[in-house]
Amino acid sequence: MLKLGINTVLFKAVDVKTAFKAIKLAGYDGAELSAIQGMCEHIVLDAWETEAPLVKAAAMEAGIKILSMEVASLDEDRLTKAFKAAQYLEIPVVNVGPGGKSDVEEDFLNSVETLTKRAELAKEYGVKLCCKAHVNSAIYSTPTTIRAMDMIKLDSFGVDMDPSHIHRAGEKPEDALASVVSRMGHVHIRDCKGPGPNPGAPCDQACGRGEINLYGYFKALTDVGYDGPVCLEVIGPEQTLQQAQAIASESYGYMNAILKILGAR
Repeated sequence: MLKLGINTVLFKAVDVKTAFKAIKLAGYDGAELSAIQGMCEHIVLDAWETEAPLVKAAAMEAGIKILSMEVASLDEDRLTKAFKAAQYLEIPVVNVGPGGKSDVEEDFLNSVETLTKRAELAKEYGVKLCCKAHVNSAIYSTPTTIRAMDMIKLDSFGVDMDPSHIHRAGEKPEDALASVVSRMGHVHIRDCKGPGPNPGAPCDQACGRGEINLYGYFKALTDVGYDGPVCLEVIGPEQTLQQAQAIASESYGYMNAILKILGAR
C-alpha cells in the first residue's frame, strides 16, 4: 500500500513535535523530516546526536512513522550526518537535489560523479539516497534522469519522482513515470499552476488546485505496483499553523479519494 506522508517544511513556523501532531491530525501515514539548511531544519544535523532522540520521541507521541528525510545538499559532511541520523531513526530514504545547471555537460557529469559517491556513502549506513529531477539543475527532465540512472548502478541510489518538476520540464508526469519506475525509491508530490519556473503560491500547490493530472499520475503509480513513500512537499513563504494545516488536510483528502477510487487504500 502506498504510504502518504508530508514534508515538515510546510510546518516550518512550528517545532517538530507540533508539526508531527498536525500531520497525524490531517490523516497522513507519516512524515518526511526536513533538514534543509536555510529553509527548515526540524533536525539540526550538526547536533543530530542530541536532536535525533527528541525527534524519535515526538514521532512516537504523535503516532506516525518518519518515511524519509530531505537534506537537499550534496555536501559530504552534511550527508554523512544525515545518514547517521537516518540510521538511528530508521529512516530508509534521504532525498537530495542534483545541483548544477541544465544542459551543461560538465555539470551533469559532476552531478553524476557526486551522486555516485554519496550513494556509496549511504550504503554504509543502510540508507537509500534518492535524487529528483529539478528545474534548472543538471538533472531536470526524464531524459536526463534516465541518463543518470544508466550511469549510477548502485542499489543505494534511487529516483525521487516529483511530478511538479517534470510538469515544468514540459512533460506529462503520468506518461514519464514508466521510464523511471524501476529505480524509484520516493515520490515528492504537489500540484502546480502554470509552466513555472516556480510551482506557485503554497496554497496553489495543494493537490487538486493546479494543472497536473494527479489522478493519472496516481493511476500510473498503482498500475506499476509502487508501494513506497509519497510525500507532499509544499515550498515557499512561511505559513501559519492554520494555513499549513489547511493545505495538508486538503491535499490528503484529494489524494486519499483518488487512491480509494483506484483501490489502493
